[in-house]
Amino acid sequence: MILCLDVGNSQIHAGVFKGDALVYQFRAKSSAGESSDQLGVFLRAVLRENGIDPAAIRHTAICSVVPTGLYSLRAACIKYFGHPPFVLQPGVKTGLKIRYKNPQEVGADRIANAIAASWLFPEQNRLVVDFGTATTCDVISDRDEYLGGAILPGLKLSMEALQAGTAKLSAVEILKPEQALGQTTAASIQSGLYFGHLFALKGLLHRLHQEAFGQQPVTIIGTGGLARLFADDNLFEHEVPDLVLTGLRLAFVKNQNL
Repeated sequence: MILCLDVGNSQIHAGVFKGDALVYQFRAKSSAGESSDQLGVFLRAVLRENGIDPAAIRHTAICSVVPTGLYSLRAACIKYFGHPPFVLQPGVKTGLKIRYKNPQEVGADRIANAIAASWLFPEQNRLVVDFGTATTCDVISDRDEYLGGAILPGLKLSMEALQAGTAKLSAVEILKPEQALGQTTAASIQSGLYFGHLFALKGLLHRLHQEAFGQQPVTIIGTGGLARLFADDNLFEHEVPDLVLTGLRLAFVKNQNL
């Protein structure tokens, strides 16, 4: 079995693959200050509590946007799982043609999304929207060229900015309001967060589509923890919650003959 770890700014999204099948996944708070022992003990405990023998984990694959925590995570894999992890980073095989001006700047999670989108939706122009700490939009051509994209603050980050930068606005639950017209302060914030994000993305995805592909058709894929909020808004055609994990597993497989 393969343990795949997507380390974000706010969460670790982890999944266990048996062959091609994702048999278990979980999310945990991401903390760059944790030691290798803390991480190793935590990962083994979560697996055991869910009926997975840690000894059955033969490989570990990591994509991370938090470089400061990567050393501890590598050490945890070696000490607690008995092998060095595969890390999705510049120089490994991806199956993509990276057309970014500086390919090393592209986040590993964005590359993993692009790998999975290319595998799941072959020979199609693709746009991937990932709702994480930041909301990212990535553009992949039908020839598996990663063309670039856009990044904007995610819903939670936008809410925290409002809370931190104002005297009277507090944190609210992130949800899909029934209407845009908020009649309380909390409802007004929820409306601004949700509908502001929705219509910003509608316009942004349209612009990306036109700039990259003109009138050619495009397949839009939604992923990330908050994608479900927008599932009924015609923002994307397919929701694939485990897109990063799938791409990370595929990247691991591509690099086994190195």
